[in-house]
Amino acid sequence: MHILKLIKKLIIFIFFTCIICYVGLNIYALIIPKLNITNNGTYYLYDNQDNLVYQGSSTSKWVNLEDINDNLKNAVISIEDKKFYEHHGFDLLRIIKAMSNNIKNGHIVQGASTITQQLVKNLYLDFDTSWKRKIKEAFLTIIVEIQYDKDDILEAYLNTINYGNGNYGVSNASMYYFNKDVKDITLEEAIILAGIPKSPNKYNPVSNKEEAMKRSMVVATSLLNNNFITKDEYDNLDLENVYIYGKVNEQHLQMLMYYQDAVYHELESLGISKKALEEGMLKIYTNLDMAKQSALEEKILLNMEGEKDLQVASVIVDPESGKIEALTGGLDYGKSEFNRAISSKRQVGSTMKAFLYYAALENNLTSSSLFKSEFTIFNTADKQTYAPINYGNKYANKDITMAAAIAFSDNIYAVKTNLFLGVNELVNVAKLTGIKEELPAIPSLCLGTKEINMLDFATGYATLASGGYKKDLYFIRKIEDNNGKIIYTKDEKKSLVLNPNYVYILNELLSNTTNSVFKDYTTATASTIASKLSRKYAIKTGTTATDHWVVGYNTDDLMLAWIGYDDNKELEKNYSYLTKNIWADTMEEIQKDKNDNWYDTPKDVVGVILDAISGNPTNDVKKATIFYYLKGSEPIN
Repeated sequence: MHILKLIKKLIIFIFFTCIICYVGLNIYALIIPKLNITNNGTYYLYDNQDNLVYQGSSTSKWVNLEDINDNLKNAVISIEDKKFYEHHGFDLLRIIKAMSNNIKNGHIVQGASTITQQLVKNLYLDFDTSWKRKIKEAFLTIIVEIQYDKDDILEAYLNTINYGNGNYGVSNASMYYFNKDVKDITLEEAIILAGIPKSPNKYNPVSNKEEAMKRSMVVATSLLNNNFITKDEYDNLDLENVYIYGKVNEQHLQMLMYYQDAVYHELESLGISKKALEEGMLKIYTNLDMAKQSALEEKILLNMEGEKDLQVASVIVDPESGKIEALTGGLDYGKSEFNRAISSKRQVGSTMKAFLYYAALENNLTSSSLFKSEFTIFNTADKQTYAPINYGNKYANKDITMAAAIAFSDNIYAVKTNLFLGVNELVNVAKLTGIKEELPAIPSLCLGTKEINMLDFATGYATLASGGYKKDLYFIRKIEDNNGKIIYTKDEKKSLVLNPNYVYILNELLSNTTNSVFKDYTTATASTIASKLSRKYAIKTGTTATDHWVVGYNTDDLMLAWIGYDDNKELEKNYSYLTKNIWADTMEEIQKDKNDNWYDTPKDVVGVILDAISGNPTNDVKKATIFYYLKGSEPIN
């Protein structure tokens, strides 16, 4: 009897405590400033001409509830929170049912978050599962329910939810998936949209149409069961034949989101987290050059038409300043959001040789230094053997010049040079130029066997393309808050880390990859695109079984292009033409209105006309080219 009285008192205590807390929360919610659920996360992205490229709340354009199609509102409520207009932020019966199902299955199979809870999570909270976060979520959910009516909450939810492929909010999503204003979409289109937020990557119809259709049928069944549509409407649904538009942004560039992703990545490195970005109103001024971005995408799509599964990454940099002006991390952001330019590492192949030959020049080898190109088995320091081969198993079987070795990308010459210098020299030069990747001091490093990230690698090449000056590559010029106050400005710093004389000689050597006089046991590696080029470039190609690269530049632009498969499947050998054509077509397009700008010859560098292959004096113009030397190191005829 005593226990029953105690329980009764405890229940009464809890009841009145809950009432007091609820009343207190209501008073608190009415006293404090209203939580902002209409403008949260508004930010603006500008290109290098200060033209607005993207804007919105987490990239969404805000649309009023009355301008949203009723079918979509019904579908969202039906599948996400059918008692939305009845509860006060929490659906207790749904919570109990979800807990029961999860306990029965031994793991989480059902959630119970209401639309209000999801809105709170999207706007104010991280997505961890700690109790502290859950308590905060509950507290904010009650506050929002007190401060706003249901229509306001639903409007905010529909304008901020993630619909996949970089689209937040129903307006952007409707334009992206169907090329329609959200008020004009059909019942089928509304059903497809409503199904996406549960798992935006899995259920959007561009990335995974099959799964999107399965999810759409779940939404349709929910609409029927909750009496939002009739049995006749359900039976006549034609989801499979809905046309999916699948393009984003006003420029209709399917790769532009990769650049935007890279901008957000840099924001985090500057200490501005995604959460901070979503809580403020920021103007982000980038180095994006829309003309270069458009040219890059156009030439990639033109050259890779019909290719399946093959991926691409590319970046265009102003070598003088380090500004990243265009970028793609894949062929189509709508189908794969993985940004290969900033998030992956790939074998760089023979493009690594540029750093090797700078080291060689700095260590008293010259453009005409000779090594024999022949099949060679090397004995390494760890008492192992190493037997690299030339592309196609072709060898000169005679001495060739450094100039020829670069033009032909001779692997034997490169490994001999690496061992002659000492394997630490290549590592040291790569580090000097700004490459951060940990590089092993091994004989094969010069053949690009190490995987390096594209932007990391581009930093090293930008040092070569700028005459020896190392600088940070960057996307963001400045950031302003909503009052126009500048809260960040990029401080362009550069330091001279390489000898400009040797950099000039190296750049001249790299220009020979399209020089027709380099023809012997093989041809110059970029000779197939020579006819496309109207000006002088330093170019290095790189080919491995799984990765094809082209890196090239002059004083105005540096461009890196890569193709390969995400699963490291071997590439067909002739695929190297794809990378070369993408590089050549893009560079010629972005340089068409510029002068043929090349590097000024330093006063301490001299040129001597010699035979391209042997390095001997010659009068045969079909075999001769200019070799450059530091004064005093040139051969005496």
